[in-house]
Amino acid sequence: MNGMSGSSTAAPAPSPSALFQHRRRHHGGMMHMTFFWGKNTEVLFDGWPGTSLKMYWVCLATVFVFSALSEWLSRCGIMKAGPASLGGGLAQTVIYTVRAGLSYLIMLAVMSFNGGVFLAAMAGFGVGFLIFGSRSFKDTGINNNHTEVQSHC
Repeated sequence: MNGMSGSSTAAPAPSPSALFQHRRRHHGGMMHMTFFWGKNTEVLFDGWPGTSLKMYWVCLATVFVFSALSEWLSRCGIMKAGPASLGGGLAQTVIYTVRAGLSYLIMLAVMSFNGGVFLAAMAGFGVGFLIFGSRSFKDTGINNNHTEVQSHC
């Protein structure tokens, strides 16, 4: 019965929730679950953008550009139907995959619950649609009587 007393010399492994709580306490508190305003946030990467106002503006600009780029990729000519070809299909697949990845990164950035990040994402999608998807910068011709906005859905 040696060693069968139920006690062990090795400490039990900490639970995943305990590790999460330790990590959050180390970084200054619990994760936000409601929208908040301010430059002190983390977006996508640990410690980024940090507490610097300059880096926060870089973060907002990055989210804006990624959102506009995602909108452009969803409406670029490569994604339109064309003759069947392996090269064309591979190009469409690559563009689609990059667009999906950008969309997920933007979603994760918005999940930081920072109001500025949310507004930057919405502004990027809006400007991207205005430039690449709306009729504002397209020559639709006189005989084109389409009244609905095209969607990538």
